[in-house]
Amino acid sequence: MKKIIALKYFLGAFLALFFIAGKPPEFGRESNFFQGYVIPRPVVRIGLIVGMKQATISSSSGMKIYEIGREYRLLAEDVEEVVIKVEKEKLTEKFILLITQTSDYQEAELLAAELSQKLPGQVLVQEKLEAGSKLYQLKYGEFLTRGQALESIRQLESLGYREVWMIREIVSLPEPGNIWLQVDHKLQSFNKEADLYFIPAFTESFLRFNDRSYRGIFQLKNTGRGLALINILNLEDYLKGVVPLEMSPGTFNALEALKAQAVAARTYALKHLGRNRSLGFDLTDTQSSQVYGGLSAEHPLSNRAVEETSGEVITYKNELINALYTSTCGGLTEDAENVFSGRPVPYLKSVSCTHEKQPEWRLETARAYPGIIIKGRDILAEVFPLLAAGIISHNSPADYFDQPVTGEEVADYLQRVSQFRKINSPTSNPEMEKLPQVNFVELAHGLVDFFGWQDKTGLLLLPTEIEFLLKEQQRSKDLKEADRKALAYLLQSGIYPGYLREDNLFRPVTRAELAFILRKSLGWLEDLYHQGTFLGKKGEQLEVMEGSNRRLLSWPADGYLLRSLEGGTFPARSLLLLGGEKIRWIEANGQVQLLEVVYPPDTNVLDRNSRYNRWNVRGTREELEKNILKFYPQVGTLSDLKVLKRGKSNRVIELQVIGEKGSVVVTGLRVRWALNLKDTLFFIDREYDPSGRLTHFVFSGRGWGHGVGLCQVGAYGMALSGAGYKEILGHYYKNIKIEKIH
Repeated sequence: MKKIIALKYFLGAFLALFFIAGKPPEFGRESNFFQGYVIPRPVVRIGLIVGMKQATISSSSGMKIYEIGREYRLLAEDVEEVVIKVEKEKLTEKFILLITQTSDYQEAELLAAELSQKLPGQVLVQEKLEAGSKLYQLKYGEFLTRGQALESIRQLESLGYREVWMIREIVSLPEPGNIWLQVDHKLQSFNKEADLYFIPAFTESFLRFNDRSYRGIFQLKNTGRGLALINILNLEDYLKGVVPLEMSPGTFNALEALKAQAVAARTYALKHLGRNRSLGFDLTDTQSSQVYGGLSAEHPLSNRAVEETSGEVITYKNELINALYTSTCGGLTEDAENVFSGRPVPYLKSVSCTHEKQPEWRLETARAYPGIIIKGRDILAEVFPLLAAGIISHNSPADYFDQPVTGEEVADYLQRVSQFRKINSPTSNPEMEKLPQVNFVELAHGLVDFFGWQDKTGLLLLPTEIEFLLKEQQRSKDLKEADRKALAYLLQSGIYPGYLREDNLFRPVTRAELAFILRKSLGWLEDLYHQGTFLGKKGEQLEVMEGSNRRLLSWPADGYLLRSLEGGTFPARSLLLLGGEKIRWIEANGQVQLLEVVYPPDTNVLDRNSRYNRWNVRGTREELEKNILKFYPQVGTLSDLKVLKRGKSNRVIELQVIGEKGSVVVTGLRVRWALNLKDTLFFIDREYDPSGRLTHFVFSGRGWGHGVGLCQVGAYGMALSGAGYKEILGHYYKNIKIEKIH
């Protein structure tokens, strides 16, 4: 019996050591087994939280909890939920190095990731609240003595960081034996030197933490920085929780772009395995590694991208590359060494965000557009939906819409409306149909009767409001009480144009005014629109993406065509499209009746559809000075900025900040932090008051992110142009190979 017990503990210890050894995974089809739960290799360990004080972990269909340390024991099985809590604390001190700080969380995480590759240990990002705004500090090391901290300062100086601060911190660390689990309404003590493993009861089950579901298993480990919760799972399953957060399938719904992102993310993960080995895991779930949201973040299209590229990575001279990627490059990426300190990287070079095979399509219409003018304003674009849906029609005379509308026409238009949708219980107004001309008082009666708004006009307005809205009417005494209520309601709701408050309501309504009033009455017309992305043309058919579905739609020779720009929406007879434009349309039986194209800036660069392709930021000198002083307090009052050097993409890679007390040269990514901008591809304008005093800086820029490696919006543009994922990767990473390693 003793031999059996000894064998049991030996086997348990062996399995534990095999499972948690922490070595980089071997690339193969073998699997790791833990108490019947299988995790295929490669295996990754993702730190979900470090320094945890309290958490709730649950399972979709029960879980087992094991404690593995000097002993190996099953704490509980078939558990639905467990609560973990750290109680009593003691105080201690340590020395920390403050490398720099920024108000931009994303950039803090990116630089922390870059420095963590060059230093023995991890650079951490810590949030600080200062003057009501958040600041993110990059901190390195936990040193017991000041001498140890000084040695690391010298190492950082050799890497070009000459403004490192040493700070002494009072921190809270758990005491032994004060970590508790609440399982099945009972408290159990957790040995500080042991690890806990949470194993789903079935392979198909999943665990939950912080309202998110995760594949694989959890490990709770006590580290030098407190309790760490680690998600242990297969690499491919991990990528399914990464790709949709790094490149949203809802926005970037091109499979080849998502496949390029999947291969880049897989390469990045494998390249950085073990980066947080001292804390018991490989990668974090934040931008310091790659954003990871577990099973809850998964999407069918991005899952397909991961599965169709399974095991594929990017290499340069038989080594995994550092697969950096940026959101929007602004038309040109930058050499890595100009943004991050270090030697040149041969595959991370500046490339144009364009595609030689960029197709072009022209949409034209033979439709003759009428002029629809009220009070000097052209409302044609506004009433296009009425024309496209056939609710209103027009004849050839140029002044057709300037003429008074007849009662028969009003009745006919309202009848067409009822073919689409009825509101309330409409009643007819046979007297109005006989009128050779309809005035605004008579039209109000007709609309109230048709839409069944009698109660609205009586209940939603106060007598004082009715008096206020109609007090400018010269013939107010000729209005009956029902007239007054109906007119006041239509004016207040915006269905009647505002100029009618001072106009003669007994004059005839023009056809143009009726079109405007009907459009305002029929808010549900927006429901007729489909929304999606223009992909291209196949013959006379339009290929569009609606949601996750590709569709082919017929484009008629006389369709209604609209161009939507920042300044408004305008009728068009011909439009040039490159693919990727946001569109909305009204269709009938698979044929487009109206197409509205939302236009990006006039450019052929692949990331043109990003709202960050071009941007402008205007701020006062004092606002900019306040941000700069967070990083460089020694410069004093800000006097000016001087660009000293630009990179191949025209990004600012050296900037002189000039102050009354001195100046400092800011380089690389820190330029963006100091100025609090979206990117470092910018040009500067200055504004002065009449006395010549500098008052404002205006930054005109392009891009969002660090600008190195794969441009995510550009990858999407290439995919829409017909490029495959390998072509996309080969465009942004130079002289690379794509290999399958597992």
